[in-house]
Amino acid sequence: MSRVKEFNLPDLGEGLTEGEILSWLVKVGDTIELNQPIVEVETAKAAVEIPAKWAGRVQSIFHAEGSTVEVGTPIIAIDTDPTAGPLETPAPTGDVAKASSAAGEAAKAAADSGQSGDAASGGRTPVLVGYGPRTTAAKRRPRKGVAPAAPAQPAPVPAQPAAAPARPAPAPVPSGPSNTGNGHSGPAGGARVLAKPPVRKLAKDLGVDLSTLTGSGPLGSISREDVRQAASGTPATAEPLAAALVGGTAANVGVHREQRIPVKGVRKLTAENMSRSAFTAPHVTEFLTVDMTRAMKALDRLRQRREWRDVRVSPLLLVAKAVLLAVRRHPMVNSTWAGEEIVVKDYVNLGIAAATERGLIVPNVKDAGRLTLRELADSLTDLVQTAKAGKTSPGDMSGGTLTITNVGVFGVDTGTPILPPGESAILAFGAVRKMPWVHKGKVRPRQVTTLGLSFDHRIIDGELGSRFLRDIGDFLADPEAALLAWT
Repeated sequence: MSRVKEFNLPDLGEGLTEGEILSWLVKVGDTIELNQPIVEVETAKAAVEIPAKWAGRVQSIFHAEGSTVEVGTPIIAIDTDPTAGPLETPAPTGDVAKASSAAGEAAKAAADSGQSGDAASGGRTPVLVGYGPRTTAAKRRPRKGVAPAAPAQPAPVPAQPAAAPARPAPAPVPSGPSNTGNGHSGPAGGARVLAKPPVRKLAKDLGVDLSTLTGSGPLGSISREDVRQAASGTPATAEPLAAALVGGTAANVGVHREQRIPVKGVRKLTAENMSRSAFTAPHVTEFLTVDMTRAMKALDRLRQRREWRDVRVSPLLLVAKAVLLAVRRHPMVNSTWAGEEIVVKDYVNLGIAAATERGLIVPNVKDAGRLTLRELADSLTDLVQTAKAGKTSPGDMSGGTLTITNVGVFGVDTGTPILPPGESAILAFGAVRKMPWVHKGKVRPRQVTTLGLSFDHRIIDGELGSRFLRDIGDFLADPEAALLAWT
């Protein structure tokens, strides 16, 4: 058994098929231990660190940072016995040896028949990959409708006997860019121009030679704008505006100050889920403005208690508790539309929408309805901190049944949120502001917020949605009285 083992990208859960390598935590030559984190990978749901499956020395790394790799593809090779001395290259055996022998016999037969691979004879050398050099130059089939470039004239050589046909001298390497003008040629030395097929077609249509352009795209690739500017006689230049705007590397910026950001990872999955939900579940949104003055005072008293002094207490904690108690009174809200039936769940995996650098994610507190207020506070704190650190696991983002999105932290009053797929309700919690409010017959400054509840009208009709939202509002208006009455 080989001591060098290749580690494949594992299935990180929920049927994910690919992941993007964010960063390597090891390098070639490093000695690693079993279960040591070796690479950070971003899937469509989260960024996770993958541990080593074996201890040993890193022999090879197959994919660079930023590469998107399919599940099951080798990403790293590990020498599991580095103390055993240098690695030996095994002699070809079995099918490989047979293939090598067959290649040798084929080459001999070709030589006997005069097809030695010489340009003069028009033959080719059958070469098995990895065994023997290639002796003929690669030729590209000319594109349809494009005149091929004139071949270089061979240098004169003395006459040779018939048994040894003359070889043409190699064409001189041009000192500057090719001027064939076909829009597809490469720069000096035969290197291929970096340009996508649509860009090459545009260059062909406009009569622009790509080899004369300096690309403004990723890795120096040529963009459509570069081609258009060359056709109009204006030099195309790369603009650093996008990098300044997004705080990173501009994907593709032209003179019109456009940027192109690849849609992948968390953002791609979010877009797919939101599109599917928006055009599948018939959404209804209702709003309720609530006086939270008593709730804010209750939080202040809670913070002053000795056992709560080291606990992060925020209005979101009371909103979450209000939602969980309201679900007990209206269990149909915590359900899923399953086509021929409605699945009502006796547990609440409470999702909290969190904005991260990689996009919006919705981790959830498992079985939140069974937690005490202190346990709920600790769970919410851990959830938010883990999300901001980018360490949320795929398991923490699966199985949600009901969601709260706290748009108030951005100073927004409320919104009309879209349902996460498979859920029937989502609550938007707006900013708590001091506003004039009629209290006991007089206009006074009070702490006021606005709630927005979106729900699936196939499951929740207007009456049920209104009662559920009203109960949340009643709790936030007087949480102490609601706790005494409902529990």
